[in-house]
Amino acid sequence: MLRALPVICCVACIAGASGRAAQPPRTPMNVIAESYVKLVLAMGQHDPDYVDAYYGPPEWKSEADASKMALDAIASKAQALQKQLAQTKPGADELERLRHQYLERQLSALTARVRMLKGERLSFDEESKALYDAVAPTYPESHFKAILDRLDKQFPGSGALAERYEAFRREFVIPREKLDSVFQAAIQACRERTVKHIALPPTESFKVEYVTNKSWSGYNWYQGNYRSLIQVNTDLPIYIDRAIDLACHEGYPGHHVYNALLEKHLVRDRGWPEFSVYALFSPQSLIAEGTANFGIEVAFPGTDRVAIDKNVLFPAAGLDPSKAERYYEVQGLVDELAYAGNEAARKYLNGEIDRAAAEAWLERYSLSPRDRAAQRVRFFDQYRSYVINYNLGKDVVRRYIEGKGGTAARPEVRWKEFEKLLSSPRLPSSLR
Repeated sequence: MLRALPVICCVACIAGASGRAAQPPRTPMNVIAESYVKLVLAMGQHDPDYVDAYYGPPEWKSEADASKMALDAIASKAQALQKQLAQTKPGADELERLRHQYLERQLSALTARVRMLKGERLSFDEESKALYDAVAPTYPESHFKAILDRLDKQFPGSGALAERYEAFRREFVIPREKLDSVFQAAIQACRERTVKHIALPPTESFKVEYVTNKSWSGYNWYQGNYRSLIQVNTDLPIYIDRAIDLACHEGYPGHHVYNALLEKHLVRDRGWPEFSVYALFSPQSLIAEGTANFGIEVAFPGTDRVAIDKNVLFPAAGLDPSKAERYYEVQGLVDELAYAGNEAARKYLNGEIDRAAAEAWLERYSLSPRDRAAQRVRFFDQYRSYVINYNLGKDVVRRYIEGKGGTAARPEVRWKEFEKLLSSPRLPSSLR
């Protein structure tokens, strides 16, 4: 997911189900929600990454641009809204209660971000709790060493394991001239799987752009009216597994579907204005990234993932399909190193190690080539504890959906619970 500068694309007003502009009713909760949206937009004047998407009334954005509210004023207004919210009784149904909790935690995260912008230093775990309503587990080096020992047996020979692993992976790079055709094939496969289980707005769509000089590998810029711009970073080689990963994560059933369903069910159908804005450094991001990553498994469970690559994407990329099973066997082990990036970020942002040591940690414990490790540390600089939203978010979402009966053995239940989560204002803490 992540970006460089937020693209703010406003559509008429909070739209009704027909797509015509329709102002939401002036209920006490909607009055609070409108004020929350305006505070998020005001934060965007101080933090260029804060407003991830906005498609509400354009005059609210114009007002924020013109007023350039000071950070102290934003904090004061947010605290006043929290008190007002505490005195407002939640609605009767479950979504109304979840909405009340959601606004409280989003406002709390906003005030924490103000404190950070004013210079307050939080530890990695304090920051992730304040912003994302979650704290990632801590793993010792021995945890990753045990996984690396198993991987070492996969690549007999001399030299560092990272070098042997990278030599193995070079066979699976998508040629630059075939990149778009491979991605389009992956997107089609992801969409076909998604629409069998989730009713999408008939006008939904997105376009793909290829960009460079970013700290992230892919990003979905949601623009309202069920449309997204997806950017793919081509700074570094793109391996074949990233085709399905990015197509699912950024598109179907990931960020694009998540945002489209929120717009349809909460903004248009219910008239809740707070979902017309997405504050990046907030609890919503753990849900967004967690569902986007778990959505890959939902769409392509078990051997289905290998099958789509072997039968469609390897041939499209001009790669040898007979090597697909071996490739994913290795990748399954590498995926167990997912939390190594969190440990590098935690140590680096807590000041326990410097940039060079963080890059070295990633090279050793996540098997990242030097250039990719350097890109990852740039990501830490820009997005800090946001990194927990990918792996912890995925694990939290998986446990929640499986706890509802949505196991791999019950795919229809899994899709049903997944869609419900995508369409609701749940918080990370409410999934545990």
